[in-house]
Formats: sequence, structure tokens, C-alpha cells
Amino acid sequence: MKSLHNYLILSYLLFFSAISSQAQKHDFDEAYRPQFHFTPAQNWMNDPNGLIYFDGVYHLFYQHNPNGNEWGYMHWGHATSKDLVHWEHQPIAIYPDDNSKDKELATAWSGSAIVDHNNLLGLQQGSTPCLLAFYTSKDNGQRIAYSTDKGQTWQKFAGNPVIPFNEKDEARDPKVFWHQESQKYVMVLWRKPDGVQNAQGISIYTSENLTDWNYESHVPGFYECPDLVKLPVNRRADDTRWVIFDGDGSYIVGQFDGKKFSPETPKIQGDYGKNYYATQTFSNIPEEDGRVIQLAWMRGGEFPDMPFNGQMTFPSELALTTYLEGIRLVRTPIKEIELLHEKGAVWENKNLIPGLNKNLTKKVKGDCLHIKGTFELKTVNSFGFVVRNSRKEVGVEIRYDATKNVLSCLGKGVRLMPEDGKIELEILLDRTSLELFGNGGKAVLSSCYKAEPSAQDLVLYNTGGELLVEKLEVHPIKSIYLPED
Repeated sequence: MKSLHNYLILSYLLFFSAISSQAQKHDFDEAYRPQFHFTPAQNWMNDPNGLIYFDGVYHLFYQHNPNGNEWGYMHWGHATSKDLVHWEHQPIAIYPDDNSKDKELATAWSGSAIVDHNNLLGLQQGSTPCLLAFYTSKDNGQRIAYSTDKGQTWQKFAGNPVIPFNEKDEARDPKVFWHQESQKYVMVLWRKPDGVQNAQGISIYTSENLTDWNYESHVPGFYECPDLVKLPVNRRADDTRWVIFDGDGSYIVGQFDGKKFSPETPKIQGDYGKNYYATQTFSNIPEEDGRVIQLAWMRGGEFPDMPFNGQMTFPSELALTTYLEGIRLVRTPIKEIELLHEKGAVWENKNLIPGLNKNLTKKVKGDCLHIKGTFELKTVNSFGFVVRNSRKEVGVEIRYDATKNVLSCLGKGVRLMPEDGKIELEILLDRTSLELFGNGGKAVLSSCYKAEPSAQDLVLYNTGGELLVEKLEVHPIKSIYLPED
């Protein structure tokens, strides 16, 4: 009996040791894993796909190689969230067509998702509408996958492809949405018409039934991952424009009549950092929310010795604002970032003189921070922050040059004029990424970086003259992998 008792205790200990070991393996706390930017549990990730909100849940699909940390063998990975911040990893959603094991042929490339509210495909079961994912099957045309269980599982549409493969145009990355004014569905699709390099751009198609698509027009000068969204100007519902996006986040503001896009601005760079690509906006956001929310892949990031490769930007809200130079897109972190705030520090009306003031933020430590400040330039030549600083090596510098009106970080810069003699900065610092928003999102730089895990100091500096810190808030950010309060 005693031996049985000892056996049960040993079995109990071994069981919970195994559980503990497994939890440790998947605790998402590796040195170079971002703590509030989305990453796959393991293996390769690139473009966000099929971003959609449905029945209280946000769905994030993404280009995923389940076989390794390099590009290829594309599937649609899947994660879900109830707040756009805390993500739960789900099983792979869409697999290559024809059971392909090839690195490229028939693999599931980028696309988008919508809700089939009117059951146009006739696939709905019960009262729950189908979710439809439009994607490019490499060298097999534009296709549909559908879900009858709120996005948990996916099947291929029997009528595929809905736009056949054309070996000349290399068409890919369909973004589909409902155009209320024309009462039709619209698809924007990257193409290279007749294989002409200079003609590559975004083709616009329309459909009444989601399966028969009519070509309408073409906007040249774009490359991959198109998007087309409607936004109010200066938050006025009676004054709207459409914004058409390129894969790198650059955009043109104009008018759209359901068939043709008419530009009103030149093509404008949307992000000035090192790592920003494959933007996409969420579909089916509730009217009472009303936001246009965008996500992008931070292409080119490095994650030494990590089990994964790739991270997304933090979700951002888009808006159009009128400036002297015309209507421009502004981008700011979604308000849900505040769900991750730890107790922070606030400084107000602090006048800094070079050489006389100590580092205002010397008590702040961390590798995940939300920094937000308004700075009056006074007589300063330059000011900024050094994040992830340490005694061993200088950290990453964020610098505003008041003599040239340039905001820069990690070798990239953008011209940013003061507004009423002030510069506003908002910074999202994660373990391997830094998103920098200037003057309410008029200028944005999204970049990846590497730093020693132990480097966690924050420095605020100014040179050449006085700087007034009108207000500065710094909040440590909780990991999205920790239990929610």
C-alpha cells in the first residue's frame, strides 16, 4: 500500500512537472519576442490577411509557413481576439489547394475576408452567416474559402476559381468590400496587365453575387496588397474621400464611384520607417464603433535564435485631416493600448536646459513602454529619447532636429513641422520594434531593432537650448501573454 502511495505521488509530480515544462516552453517570454505586438507561436509569418470582426471577435489571418522560419509553403495562419490586444492562436485556417506540397504552386497567398450577410453563395447553415475568405492560389487564380462556424473551420468553395489564372498578369492579393452607393461588391486586385511592367497596379472589379466579377478599371503605379477605404475628412460625415493603398502603405486620396478611382493627391508615403509592409484594414467593424483599423507586417525584422520569424504592427486607427498642403492620412495607435498600461509617471511644465538638468526619465526602466509627450521647442536645436540604453552600449535614438524640422530614428527620417511651436511624440516600444508617431500621426516611422535584453534605461535629452516639456507620460506595458486582470 505504501509503494502504491509513493507511486501515486511520483506520478502526480511527474504529471505537473510535464505540464510546467510545457507551459515554460510556450510562455512567449523569449528574449526577442515582442510582448504586445502579434507574433506567431512558431515559424514564419508575413502579410496580414482576412482581417475581420464578427460576432464579438476580431480575426487575424496571416501568411504562414508551418514548416520553418523562412518564406514559402504559404498557409493562412489564424488568431482571434476580443479586444484587438490579447490574441489567441488558432489552428491553421486555409491550406494549399490540390493538397500541394510545393513551395509555391497552389499555396494560399494573401487576401481578405467578408461576411456573406445575404447568403449569396447559398452556403449558410442555420441563422449564422458565412464568412468568406478571398485569396490567391499561386498560379491557380482568385479563390474563395468559407466558414459556416464563425471562422473556426474553413472549406474551399466548389466554384473556384472565381477569377481564373492568367499567366501574363500575375494577379494576386484580392481585397473585397461592399460598396453601398452602387449596391455592388468591389474587388481591388494587384495585376500586371498583359505582363507590362510599367502598367502594374490595382485593377478594380465589381460583382453582384460574389462569384461573377466584371473588370471595371485600372490604377497603375502600385505594387501588391491593395486596399481601398472610405474615410471622413476632419471627422465630418458629410465630407468623405476614398484612400487607395499600396503594399508599402503609400496612398492616394481621391473619389471612387464604384467603378473608377479618381485621384486628388499625388502618391504619398504612408510610413517612413524601415519595416512596414502589406497593410490591410479590418472589415465589418460595427457602425457604432466607426473606426477604420489597419495592421501591417513589420517586414525585415530580426529575431535571433527565436522559434518564430515575423511580427505585426500594433493596430492603428486611420483618419483624414486637412493641412495647408492638402488632405493627408494620419495614423495613431488604437485606444486599446491603454488596456496594457502599468502604473506610469507623468511630468508637466518642466523646462530643460542642456548641461543643467539631469535626465528627467532616469527612474524609468523597461523594454516595453508607451511614451506620449508634448514639447515646446523654445531655443532648442534638437531633442529626443534614447530607448533601451545601458552602461554597456548606447541604445536606440529618437531625434527631432529643430534646425531642420526632421524627425528621425534608426537611420530613417521625415520632415515634420512644429505646430504652434510644439512637437508631439507618441512611441510604442517593444522588445524588437519601435513605432514612432509625430504630431498626432501625421508622420509615422515603424522600425525593428535589436538590443541586449538587459538594456532597459530611458534617456530624455536636449541640445543647444531650452526645451519645455509641456506634458510627458510614460507607461510600462504589460505583456499580452500575462493573465488579464
